[in-house]
Amino acid sequence: MPQPAKGSQAKNSPIIAAPRRDGGTGRRAGLKIRFWQQSVGSIPIPGTNARGTIAFMKFCSECGAPVALRIPPGDERPRFVCATCDLVHYQNPKLVVGCVPEADDGRIVLCKRAIEPRVGFWTIPAGFMENGETLQQAAARESHEEALADVEIGSLLGIANVTQAHQVHVFFRARLRSPNIAPGPESLDVMFAHEHEVPWQDIAFPSTEFALRRYFEDRAANREGHHFVELNRRFR
Repeated sequence: MPQPAKGSQAKNSPIIAAPRRDGGTGRRAGLKIRFWQQSVGSIPIPGTNARGTIAFMKFCSECGAPVALRIPPGDERPRFVCATCDLVHYQNPKLVVGCVPEADDGRIVLCKRAIEPRVGFWTIPAGFMENGETLQQAAARESHEEALADVEIGSLLGIANVTQAHQVHVFFRARLRSPNIAPGPESLDVMFAHEHEVPWQDIAFPSTEFALRRYFEDRAANREGHHFVELNRRFR
């Protein structure tokens, strides 16, 4: 979406104070995972940042002046707008990219998380996409970072719209080029698992379970489908 020209915002645009964890206003929330949504009429206010924590802005990255949350002219959503230069700071969903790496014997790679959220739970290699890389490059990088795995990225497996967290999760099928895996800095442990060995009760995220279920279903049916889901439920 193009940004309005500087100076184009009306000074009397409605301003909405961002909520605190204690129900007050104006203070940055802590780092714990907390989801919230308020509205101006039926218009949602930006809620969580890429890591799932409440995303507030205090100052403009252009001029350093304070920002306020208001609906710019011609827009329909609250945005953080600089009180001095009128620059509109847009917040957009983040991409999480991962894959299901499969070894030659049919087992897949799982990682036990060493970082919040969901420390100690199992997931497939996945993480936030970086600027300057493709979806496939991001999935391969995350596999190496989390499991020291060398993978060849294959076909698209599925897309999970995690709108509550302002994220889109993209998963690929992948083949291990080498059987050598080990925990990376963000993993407590890694494992090879057949479908019946997957610790389903200890899977970290709904999107991980979605990707794994579709992966095994497709493999059993000898197909490579593309799957889509809307996930708004929180962690179990």
